[in-house]
Amino acid sequence: MSSKTIPSIEYINRDELKDLIKDKSKIPGKDYLVVDVRDDDYEGGNIPNCINRQSSKIHDIPQIIFTCALSKARGPKCARIYSEELFLNKGIKTDQKVQVLKNGFEGWQSNYKDDPELVENYNKEIWDPDYNQ
Repeated sequence: MSSKTIPSIEYINRDELKDLIKDKSKIPGKDYLVVDVRDDDYEGGNIPNCINRQSSKIHDIPQIIFTCALSKARGPKCARIYSEELFLNKGIKTDQKVQVLKNGFEGWQSNYKDDPELVENYNKEIWDPDYNQ
C-alpha cells in the first residue's frame, strides 16, 4: 500500500476565479490554469485562456481548476483522476492546488457572459433560453 496521499480537491467559487483572472499579476498557464472538460457543449463560450484537453505539462502550474457544464460529474471526476494519476502513479510531489469551479461554466456564464475579460466566444443562442422567442 502506498504511503502517498491524494490531496483533497477543493471547490473554487466564481467570484474567486473572477478575481484570479482579473489579477494582472497572475499569468494564465503559468500561475493558474483552467481545464474545461466539456465535449460538444464547449461550443458557445468558454473561460479565457482555458484549455479544452488535459496536458502532461500542467503539473508545473501551481493552481489547476477543472470545470465542465455544471461541475457535478465530469469536472470533479477529471480532477480526481488527475490527482490520482499525478500523486499516486507518477509520484510527483507538488504543492499544486487542484480545484473544481463550483456550478461549472453554466453558473459562470450566467454571471459573467457580458464581460469579455471573463467569457470568450459567447453565443447567446446556446445559453439564453429566451433568445429568439
